[in-house]
Parts: sequence; structure tokens; C-alpha cells
Amino acid sequence: MTVRREPISRRERPAKPALSRRGIVDTAVRIMRAEGLGKVTMRRLAQELDTGPASLYVYVANTAELHAAVLDSLLGEVDLTGRDGGEDWREQLRAVMTSYTVVLFEHPQLARAALVARPSGENYLRLVERILDLLSRSGAGREQVAWGVDKLLQDATATAAEHSTQEHDPASEGDWNATVRALHAVDPTTHPAITAHMPALIGGSVRDRIRWNFDVLVNGITHTPVPGAVD
Repeated sequence: MTVRREPISRRERPAKPALSRRGIVDTAVRIMRAEGLGKVTMRRLAQELDTGPASLYVYVANTAELHAAVLDSLLGEVDLTGRDGGEDWREQLRAVMTSYTVVLFEHPQLARAALVARPSGENYLRLVERILDLLSRSGAGREQVAWGVDKLLQDATATAAEHSTQEHDPASEGDWNATVRALHAVDPTTHPAITAHMPALIGGSVRDRIRWNFDVLVNGITHTPVPGAVD
């Protein structure tokens, strides 16, 4: 005698949560933290959310937009207070840019993606607002401040991408040592400028170089007029 199985109604299955852009981005951030940015694809997201990839495109146009949204989500971790800088606007700005760099430094793949990603979310807007506010306290013109934001973010992003990649690349130390050996071994007659600037060319700590680089940028932004500016 064959025993008939009781059919299971689909209505008894737990309902899948409704898709939303926020939910998609949160899931993408979770995958990135666990598996790396390379695993944050539409197909992987669809698998995690138990849906088809086509459904995701209603909320996110492509992988580039998804990565930009992930970046914006992480920008919420940037400390915008600048409290470590005391009352001085320059030191507050330095603290904000340092926090931004550290956030990217902790995610090497995202730091590299941030060089081309264009976030447009609320966290990005808050970051830009804060940098504009602090930089404008220098007394520089409106155009200098406006253009300066892009330069500061560009440089901090490139710094994070470079150093985070080196930190996580086993071959980076060997590559750097090879560069140092090559600079030390140059012939003074054919490379007199390199010889004259050694060992300063490779000297200084990473911290000191980053601090100096920030000062160079801010000094340049606040003292270099924008072509065609009227104020």
C-alpha cells in the first residue's frame, strides 16, 4: 500500500522580504566584508537574496553603481567631527581626511574601486559638506574651496589605494626593496639629480609623508587662484 504524502502549501513557506535598494546595498556590504569586493556581483547578490539578477536592476543599474553604493555606505563610518584636531580648522580637516583614508585603507579592493566610483548617497554628501565647511574657514575663495574638495578626496583615495594594496600584497616589500636598490646603485654621472637627492628621496615615515602631503595640498588650494574666478 502506497502512502500518499501530504502536499506542503507554498503559503506555509516564510515570505521573502521585499526587495529594496537599502536591503540590496546592506547585503552587498555584508558580502564584501566576508568575501571581498570581487564577490559583490549581481549574480552573487541575487543568490543571497533568493531572487533573479534581473530583479536587482530595478534598484541598481549595474555593478559600478552597486560598488559606488557600497562605498557610500562605508562612508558612514568616517568621523566627521574632526574632534582630534581641536579648535583649528586645518587640524579638524586633517582629522576628517585621515578618518576617510583609514576607512578606505581597511578595504583595499574598495579603495581601488573608489578611484573611479562616483558615490552620490547621503554619506558622501555629508562628507563633502563637512570638507567644504572646514576648508572655507581658511578664507580662500569660493572656487578654490569648491575645487579643493575634489583634490583632497582624490589624493586621500589614491593614498589609501596605494598603501592598502602594499599592506596586503606579499610581493610589495620585495618590489620596494628592488626600487631602493636601483636608486642607490645609479651612476652619478648619468643620474646626477637622483644622486643629489638621496637618501631624502626614499626617506621619511609614511605618517610624516602623508602629513606633509596634506599640508602641500591645503596650502596650494588656499593660495592658488582658480582660472577665471571673480571672487
